[in-house]
Amino acid sequence: MTERSLEEQLVKYLTDVHSIEEQALTQMRRAPELAGDEEIAEAFTQHLHETERQEERVRKLLEAAGAKPSKVKDVAGRAGGMGMLLFAKFQPDTPGKLMTHAFSYEHMEVAAYELLRRVAERAGSTDAAATARDIGEEERRMAGRLESLFDRAVEASLRDVGRDDLTEQLRKYLADAHAIEMQAIQMLERAPKITEPEGLAHLYEEHLEETHGHEERVRSRLEAIGGSTSLLKDAGMRLGALNWGAFFQAQPDTPAKLAGFAYAFEHLEIGGYEQLKRVAERAEDHETAGTVDRILSEERLAAQKIAARWDEALEASLAQVVA
Repeated sequence: MTERSLEEQLVKYLTDVHSIEEQALTQMRRAPELAGDEEIAEAFTQHLHETERQEERVRKLLEAAGAKPSKVKDVAGRAGGMGMLLFAKFQPDTPGKLMTHAFSYEHMEVAAYELLRRVAERAGSTDAAATARDIGEEERRMAGRLESLFDRAVEASLRDVGRDDLTEQLRKYLADAHAIEMQAIQMLERAPKITEPEGLAHLYEEHLEETHGHEERVRSRLEAIGGSTSLLKDAGMRLGALNWGAFFQAQPDTPAKLAGFAYAFEHLEIGGYEQLKRVAERAEDHETAGTVDRILSEERLAAQKIAARWDEALEASLAQVVA
């Protein structure tokens, strides 16, 4: 790949992360009022100030490269942020849903900045590489703050739930987890077909087998406590996975974007299971809590394996662009 083409790719990755920051700004400005807890609200407020600085730093990098943010991408980003807020707002467990999606989104940003840093290093842009490294660390710290607040998110979500209703709440959380696993299965079935690196394709295939096991274990626990899967939720999640598959297949850098999304999706699952485990513990369902703990270990390991292949995903994406 020529120096000029690498510079062009750097600009594209910068416009991508700028749109991601625009979406984050939309979320951070509204999230405190939906948090349901003072500490959670304060974490979002603090990160809003960080996000404002991050957007400014990325915009300055684009200006230094003689480019501008993409209006189309930025509008789409802001719309996506508002969509996530509305989804959380109209859920019965708004604080928990908000936290799960914010936790996942922080990891999507981590992935985006990991990829941006690698493009910047290949393009010889030390300023962009250093900025990507700095912002990536800020996103990791925010993800850590959110993870430390899962207990408070569950407490806020269940504040008005009586002890006799905890089992019913557990059924709902298990049904949500099952729907997410159905989306993961749909996505992982398509992933090896639309990504080229053999190592990444094998990783997706390996985790697909694990995910089938997760779905079976969640369904088994749901049935054991008198619940059933939600056909509506499962169908909606599967449709979402199909739409995402089509989106990634249409991108010029499919392997990198897919790896970034898969990494974020693993953390969507991790955030959901962390809260499900806490609900199970409150309902004194130790078998469900133990099952969730085992699934969590596998989800965390899968996320680590994806992160270990950022270079492979980026190289394949850059090869696609010049193919």
